[in-house]
Amino acid sequence: MIEIKNVSFRYGKHKPLFDDFSLNIEDGRIVGLLGKNGAGKSTLLRLIAGLLSPQKGELLVNAYKPGQRLPDYLASIYMIPEEFSLPPVSVDGYVKALSPLYPDFDQEKMSSILEEFELNRRDKFHKLSHGQRKKFLIAFAFASQCRLLILDEPTNGLDIPSKSLFRKVMVRSVGEQQLVLISTHQVKDIDTIIDSVVTLDKGQLVLQDNIENIGRKYLFETASDLTGDARIIYSEKSPSGYRIIRANEGNDETKIDLELFFNAIINKTIY
Repeated sequence: MIEIKNVSFRYGKHKPLFDDFSLNIEDGRIVGLLGKNGAGKSTLLRLIAGLLSPQKGELLVNAYKPGQRLPDYLASIYMIPEEFSLPPVSVDGYVKALSPLYPDFDQEKMSSILEEFELNRRDKFHKLSHGQRKKFLIAFAFASQCRLLILDEPTNGLDIPSKSLFRKVMVRSVGEQQLVLISTHQVKDIDTIIDSVVTLDKGQLVLQDNIENIGRKYLFETASDLTGDARIIYSEKSPSGYRIIRANEGNDETKIDLELFFNAIINKTIY
């Protein structure tokens, strides 16, 4: 569980990126962390991972203070950063060296995911493309079975088939007691796998809700025009007319358009 209470953080002498920021996230969730560039998403992930420490307030993850970087805490989390580098070794060499750091690491799961991603344990990282190296890190993250997985732009560099495979592997690999945080601008890559959404804007929490509640509150549809429906909350022009969000006043259900929903939040027409 992540508990953030009245946290403030700034880089150097810049104005605070977070000021009196609070957020609680329970285990057993796959959370989409959304926000524009500069909203604070990557900084928040680094604070949670213990790569940065808040100047004020309290931040606890499963009762640990991440900034203390205690071995037991580091063994319970795995983070894939947006920018990364890997040593000039083989896949197998990396796994043998680092998997012992994670007590619940599953070698069979690692081998299975590597096979699905068409990677070989004998592959050398310097001979792999960026997308292939990213797929390796995804495989290692899921095989680690850590209580907290932090994925910053995990689908960047993946081709379309690999993105689809990423979603399938995640749904199958993540356990009920794990918490997964996914920060991304590629909203459509995760809209079918997350169960809750956290949205930041300029270092402030503007939305925290689960997908089920969003589906109960709003309908996501297309329309040829915008006349005659007072329930339309937000709309965007599309080749087929308009993509719209309407208030759900009954028990209807529609597939959530997470990208449209995010745009509505940022434009302050929802919440």
